[in-house]
Amino acid sequence: MKLVFLDVKTLGDVKLSKFNEFGEVEIYQTTKKEETLNRVKEADIVFTNKVVIDKEIMNKSNIKFIQIMATGMNNVDLEYAEQKGIIVKNVAGYSTDYVAQLTFAFVLEIMNKIKYLNDYVSNEYMNSDIFTHIINWNELNGKKWGIIGLGAIGKKVAEIATAFGCEVSYYSTSGKNSNANYKKLELSELLKNSDIISIHAPLNENTQNLLNKNNLNLIKKEAILLNLGRGEIIDKQGFFAGFDVFIKEPIDKDNPLLKSKNILLTPHIAWASVESREKLVKLAYENIKNLIKG
Repeated sequence: MKLVFLDVKTLGDVKLSKFNEFGEVEIYQTTKKEETLNRVKEADIVFTNKVVIDKEIMNKSNIKFIQIMATGMNNVDLEYAEQKGIIVKNVAGYSTDYVAQLTFAFVLEIMNKIKYLNDYVSNEYMNSDIFTHIINWNELNGKKWGIIGLGAIGKKVAEIATAFGCEVSYYSTSGKNSNANYKKLELSELLKNSDIISIHAPLNENTQNLLNKNNLNLIKKEAILLNLGRGEIIDKQGFFAGFDVFIKEPIDKDNPLLKSKNILLTPHIAWASVESREKLVKLAYENIKNLIKG
């Protein structure tokens, strides 16, 4: 059996030696579009994080199993894979804790202005005529926190926000989630009422451009808006307070977000703690082990 990893650089320094027990393993740090077919055409099992596996690749190869090394599955033509009898698995739940953690890292930095205060101490505090330095910042307690997408990550964020004393509400992007612990709102109501809005939804037909020029103006001017889902969930015409994902990744050098001093940006890392990456590989290994067991 031949196993091919197409973009392990995206996984960092994880150990993959355990996969050798399943057969011949080929590992590529990155794979360009024009390189994909040549690398997978004789493979039985293909591992991809973001490399696209489309209809053409499936038609011209012997792939039997595609393991997506992520939760999102939009880089694989799932409908055609089903037609071809190719099994496709993702890995869910491995990064819940870290996505929630980064969500609060954004919020706490924005509300507490730690970087600004650190710079103030380093450059100006020694010249102050008082013991402190007063600017306007706020507490989380009592704030209205709206969550878009109440899956595993959204629920984790809701629990932590509640512990901080926030009033949590949510909008279900699928329309299927119902949770009696939190107030369920229509999207427009959530946008209008929330002091903090965080997005934890997948990219699909329900969420593509979910926030756009028609509803972004409903958000309070002083509200904090965080996108930890997918870049395409928000139309590019919006203003954001915290952004981990972008419509194009890596980000374009002329992206207007880069010019704003009021926005926090991270390079799509709200999944990539050491613990999350180790769990991702472990769960992918279990998927292959179960496949071989039938």
